[in-house]
Amino acid sequence: MAADLMARGLRCCGTVQINRSRLGVKDTYGGVGPCDMDVRVLPDGPVLRISQNLGPSARGCRLDLGALETAVGLVAADLNKGADLMIINKFGKHEAQGRGFRDVIAQSLALDIPVLLGLRPINRDAFETFAAGTAIELPPDPAAVRAWVDRVTAAKVEPL
Repeated sequence: MAADLMARGLRCCGTVQINRSRLGVKDTYGGVGPCDMDVRVLPDGPVLRISQNLGPSARGCRLDLGALETAVGLVAADLNKGADLMIINKFGKHEAQGRGFRDVIAQSLALDIPVLLGLRPINRDAFETFAAGTAIELPPDPAAVRAWVDRVTAAKVEPL
């Protein structure tokens, strides 16, 4: 979706998540272990590994907070250059706790730059408190997302 929107001429900033399979890596139960998580900083920034390999017996969060904060800093710098749309892969645990991309999302909205982000049900209450009734829930359908983007960036989207 991000690549399509940028190809249409929108200036996008933010991040998209890339999950990379760890082929051949077995977990403690003999299955393939969790994927490696990377984020690509939009529009043409680096790809950063945001997951840590904590070993086959590790449980719990594998997020590399240092890498996440590096991504946040890069996105904040890009936001200051101007954008038509911010895309954040998700409002996650750290955003729910007041960290991560939370301030960058607020800054984007203060600059009247619409934000498209993913949300897991576990973080819905925190997100709804943060959004204070201003969010619009979209179905997980590319056509619906494109229609919303077209609507909120009407003067910026070039016709197909």
